[in-house]
Amino acid sequence: MTLADLREKENLTVVALESSCDETACAVLRDGRVLSSVISSQIDIHKEYGGVVPEIASRNHVINIEPVVREALEKAGITAADADCFAVTYGAGLLGALLVGVGYMKGLSFALDKPLIKVNHIRGHIAANYLADPTQTPPDIGRIV
Repeated sequence: MTLADLREKENLTVVALESSCDETACAVLRDGRVLSSVISSQIDIHKEYGGVVPEIASRNHVINIEPVVREALEKAGITAADADCFAVTYGAGLLGALLVGVGYMKGLSFALDKPLIKVNHIRGHIAANYLADPTQTPPDIGRIV
């Protein structure tokens, strides 16, 4: 299935992963509706350092990624094979943290022969508005500060 095919597909099911900083998050969406969203936070781990420590964040993504994805799939009532495609944050963010997420999703994508969509973290903040308010349609102007 190509990206062009995905745009035309009804009931498009996407498994999306975010690992750009200190939270491992996975959501399953169908036609823009959130079926599940699971987040594993590292706030308590990094508190004692006064901020996020990139190496510690990366190591915790390695630990958290599989259980977070598994729980998101279970809550959505699907398997990874049921997904039409996978999406993953590829930047901006902490390099090690991003590599964990990209590597994991590349593996799923390759193993299941499904498209992998790269998502820019900053653009994702803007695009999230379309999930919050489906009546919004592009073009829009957004500001990231």
